[in-house]
Amino acid sequence: MRLRRWLILSLAIAVVFVTAACSKNGGNAAESSPSATAPAQTKEAESATPSPSDDGLDRSQTLKLTVFSTTANYAGPQIGWFAKAIKDKFNIELDIVASNLTGGDTKIAALMASGNLGDVIIWGDDKNHYPNAIKGGLLLDLTKDGLLDTYGKDIISTYPKAIEKAKISFGGGSSVYGIGNNVASNPSGPSEGRDMTWGPDLRWDLYQKAGAPEMNSPADYLPVLKQMQELEPKNAQGKKTYAFSLWSDWDGNYKMTLAKQFANMYGYDEIVDTALYVKADEDKYYDFLSDDSWYMKSLKLYFDANQMGLVDPDSITQKFEDVVAKYKDGRLLFSWFPWLGAQNYNTAENIAAGKAFATVPFKEEVMYSTGFNVYGGNGIISIGAKAKEPKRIMEFINWMYTPEGAMLSAGGGTAVPNGPKGLTWDLDAEGKPFITDFGLQAYADQQNTKVPEEHGGGDYYYGANQMNFSFVIPAEVNPETGEPYDHNLWQSSIKRNPNPIESSWREKYGALTAKEYFVKNNKIAVAPQGFTGKEPLTMDKTLEQKNKLIGTVIQQYSWKMVFAKDEGQYNKLKQEMLDKVKGLGYDELMAFSIKKAEELFEARKSVK
Repeated sequence: MRLRRWLILSLAIAVVFVTAACSKNGGNAAESSPSATAPAQTKEAESATPSPSDDGLDRSQTLKLTVFSTTANYAGPQIGWFAKAIKDKFNIELDIVASNLTGGDTKIAALMASGNLGDVIIWGDDKNHYPNAIKGGLLLDLTKDGLLDTYGKDIISTYPKAIEKAKISFGGGSSVYGIGNNVASNPSGPSEGRDMTWGPDLRWDLYQKAGAPEMNSPADYLPVLKQMQELEPKNAQGKKTYAFSLWSDWDGNYKMTLAKQFANMYGYDEIVDTALYVKADEDKYYDFLSDDSWYMKSLKLYFDANQMGLVDPDSITQKFEDVVAKYKDGRLLFSWFPWLGAQNYNTAENIAAGKAFATVPFKEEVMYSTGFNVYGGNGIISIGAKAKEPKRIMEFINWMYTPEGAMLSAGGGTAVPNGPKGLTWDLDAEGKPFITDFGLQAYADQQNTKVPEEHGGGDYYYGANQMNFSFVIPAEVNPETGEPYDHNLWQSSIKRNPNPIESSWREKYGALTAKEYFVKNNKIAVAPQGFTGKEPLTMDKTLEQKNKLIGTVIQQYSWKMVFAKDEGQYNKLKQEMLDKVKGLGYDELMAFSIKKAEELFEARKSVK
């Protein structure tokens, strides 16, 4: 998923660890998993077919839905345990179309031009494409014929603010064309899970061998990472190790995504497609091309790291999935997101060998935290205007926002989802959730864990909900258990016997989890997730075009600066970039960006 699908990062964030910068946000956020096409279909277990019921819905015929997702990193039929669950309950099958994998914005534009986006549409954010689809009559008004009132009752009763926002922002005060992601009923507090969306994370074993020095700022990691590289210059297969391995397929047409993550670690996040970084818990912002900006400081940090031989030379051409493979192979020493490094490297085998990634915070760090959002995030799920059987689709979407649906797939996106009750988790005699032995294996090694045929077969990873949309924020408390949906936050999980690396980390930082460390040490800045009660401010077409051109220039020059041959060339490229964007209308973009910041500050007042 691209990092603006964080938010995925904002969970990811939390993403977490989520992950994963900037969405995990998770603008990053963008919310993420390796790109993939559908693997061979496994034999499906026999299942009962839902029959006509008292609610007037006839489920006797299988409903095959096309899901167009702008955030999915998988294309093809939904298979495995999630497919089995929705087939049994609703007699629904999903086929996923992923613009991330084929065509990007061009694919989205082509489908919009065709007049049919599919049956279910997942939007990574509520900018540009989503409102344009509404204007084009491509999305169904969920209030039509009492659709939401009759088949979306749980959403209305549990998350009424999400409906209010949908109506006011994009429905002219009455219509609902989509429902936000990561919605919550909790009005305040950090919404991340056991880990935060960002790290930084290091190979803990090599960090210890390097003396485990204290870090004051991100620049302090470079000499330590160089020591770590010298301690393990090659992996087990004899391939060279690096601290940073970058990828460009999350960049889109605006900025270098991986140059924003340290800003998040200072309590700032960008307002998407603007020129500002905004403080989570203060009405403060700065121009991300200024000398104060951690976007610009990050470019210099990567440049310095490259001069030291710490940046993977494949960074310019590789994709996210290539980087994931390198984490799995033990070729990387640094991770911006716990859901990236730790999730892919911390296998049972590596942990048994005393090797793992863990969060290593720096003294200046104040972690940006995505707060609980009663209005829902900017990710949107919609029903297509030409959808087949919208009542059954609305019933299915509604269920995903209920405790039963959330317990099945909470964590969808950057975190590992809970999976089926009775397989990966269950309830004890007091009704409290716990992870089963199979669940421990599945969560640790998803792709190599085979799911029993009676639960859908295949491996655990591809059996997860591949729409890449988190309906309910995983840290939300399940009213039926009194514990969060996220299995990492269950008391039974937190108190489970730690492995030696966890024990070592806990002893050093005096906390059970990374999230606890940041909260306990007042190193967290929670961003109130509010709503102005008005339609959002949007760019006119002229400024939108200028913004895209500016973003493209910034992105292209950012990569060139990181891989400049020397400091003289770096400074030359930097000045060229600043001059070019100035000529393209950067001052005009900045004026609009400030108005967006003021809009955000006003929205925050609604939940303070």
